[in-house]
Amino acid sequence: MRLTTHQLFNLGVLLALFLLTGLYLWDAWRASTHVYNLIFVLPLTVSILVLCLATFLKELISSVGEGDETTDEVFDSQVESAESSTLSVVLLFVGYVLTLPWLGFDFGTFVFIALFLRLAGEKKWSWTLGYSLVFAFSSALFFSYMLPYPMPLLLLPGGN
Repeated sequence: MRLTTHQLFNLGVLLALFLLTGLYLWDAWRASTHVYNLIFVLPLTVSILVLCLATFLKELISSVGEGDETTDEVFDSQVESAESSTLSVVLLFVGYVLTLPWLGFDFGTFVFIALFLRLAGEKKWSWTLGYSLVFAFSSALFFSYMLPYPMPLLLLPGGN
């Protein structure tokens, strides 16, 4: 079994995500084991840990059947394209997090999802805007009612 540089990078990212999620769960558990404090954190972090582990194992298993001829020009161009799109998504996410206090969770999430879908290659504006609108505002309403403290919201009532 010989792993390519791309596969090693993927496995490294998965391992880092797994470890950071585990550290976050451990820190949240250490801070408070009360069920109300862990009602969102525990299922989310366990889901992320399971998905990381499943993806890690899938990547290892898929590398067993591959030969050494995977490093051709087509693969290299796909890797370069994926790396540039990954950087775009990371920068978009950083912008989303930094602008949340001003844009609010509702409008900021709408803009983030719409731009993310366009970066992912979605061509239909109606679908992009409709999905972004429904997801952003339903999640904003959900979290504003579930969390015991006010959220920064721009368009929906109930924010701070």
